[in-house]
Amino acid sequence: MGLLLRRAVPDDAEAIAALRVAGWRAAYRGLVPEPLLAALDPATEAARRRRTWGRRHSHLHDRELVAELDGVVVGWAIGGASTDADREASGQLHALYVLPSRWSSGIGHRLLLAVEDHLRACRYAEAHLWVLDGNERAAKFYGRHGWYEDGGTQLDRRGEHVLLERRRVRDLRC
Repeated sequence: MGLLLRRAVPDDAEAIAALRVAGWRAAYRGLVPEPLLAALDPATEAARRRRTWGRRHSHLHDRELVAELDGVVVGWAIGGASTDADREASGQLHALYVLPSRWSSGIGHRLLLAVEDHLRACRYAEAHLWVLDGNERAAKFYGRHGWYEDGGTQLDRRGEHVLLERRRVRDLRC
């Protein structure tokens, strides 16, 4: 059976949470304080996802996708309307994660193209995303897909930890 991309449903909350935690621990080791990574808990995140599912999908343009391989969720992405006050007319890729054991297999590529197509269908001319400073793997991945840094930065506050993120943008008209 091949890779299947489909809309995420509330029953995917556990798989998405496990995938996101695995992705953080693999991609951000050395970039994020170890106590922050150690505190990540898939069960707690899954419960939060289930509680907030409706709110997270309240905008008409929000689209959350999972990638399944042989019935197992191996990738996840969410895109839609921008949540940034200075980019209200823009689309946004809010998250994209692939199981670390499946990195460089084309799953992230397929998810990214699907989100870009969705944002185009919503008539966004431009989209943006945020990449953790120092995450060269992600920066190169997005760069290969036409996403470039525009100089924007933001701080992601996670309790006592503050993470620097860099904005990347993409013209969706080309």
